[in-house]
Amino acid sequence: MSTRIAFLKGHGTENDFVIVPDPENAIDLPPAAVAALCDRRAGIGGDGLLHVVRSAAHPEAESMAAEAEWFMDYRNGDGSIAEMCGNGVRVFARYLQRAGHVTEGDLAVATRGGVKTVHIAKDGDVTVGMGKAVLPDGDVTVSVGERSWPARNVNMGNPHAVAFVDDLTHAGDLHSPPPFSPAAAYPDGVNVEFVVDRAPGHVALRVHERGSGETRSCGTGACAVAVAAARRDGADPTVTGTPVTYTVDVPGGTLVITERPDGEIEMTGPAVIVAEGEIDADWLDAARSA
Repeated sequence: MSTRIAFLKGHGTENDFVIVPDPENAIDLPPAAVAALCDRRAGIGGDGLLHVVRSAAHPEAESMAAEAEWFMDYRNGDGSIAEMCGNGVRVFARYLQRAGHVTEGDLAVATRGGVKTVHIAKDGDVTVGMGKAVLPDGDVTVSVGERSWPARNVNMGNPHAVAFVDDLTHAGDLHSPPPFSPAAAYPDGVNVEFVVDRAPGHVALRVHERGSGETRSCGTGACAVAVAAARRDGADPTVTGTPVTYTVDVPGGTLVITERPDGEIEMTGPAVIVAEGEIDADWLDAARSA
């Protein structure tokens, strides 16, 4: 009789994830298995996978164990590894709360993008300290069909190209990665955000996430967009000493992004666990070898 492996399903502004609790890092999750689990027809379905591991048990996180007990071993929907996922961190924190590992209040989560501070509020929203944005020099262009736009290069622990457009339909279907140049700007690929203005301090986006295609939301992308919008609007909190907040509409909901005078960026939004169950070990074994 085969053993079974627990999983949960959750989302943050409809950026959805398969959650696999594995405190001791005992479950082998090669890219093929992750892609199979995230398959929306043949698997559980998700934009990515949250592998929940104690930092001390994972070679990539053990150096962060003194600061954060838990490591978010995040994978894209195609099985590739990503440095960081902002919506994923909120859902990761919600899982830890549901499992009784943490309560309302503050906690730290280790990621490949560093240790992130998280606050679980009584109203249910989760705020994540996303770190500081890095704005590499150099011009970047993104294209869809015959249209091209200048884009702001913003790194939030993972790379983003932010393009301001007149209409979100100009982004096309976003099934394939939008071409960008120069190629040297993003040697490992890039998340591309197309952005329109809704009102002062209020924007909306569509995003192609590398390894996942178009998603309903991207937390690091929303942060990158807020920073790019602030610079476009002539606001830099590190210069003015005044925080800047943008409301960012994503297809799956709304996120609130604040950049503080010290350069730290905070993202606030919902995080929901919608289901839990078990993965058949025989199926997972077959997926590993596919």
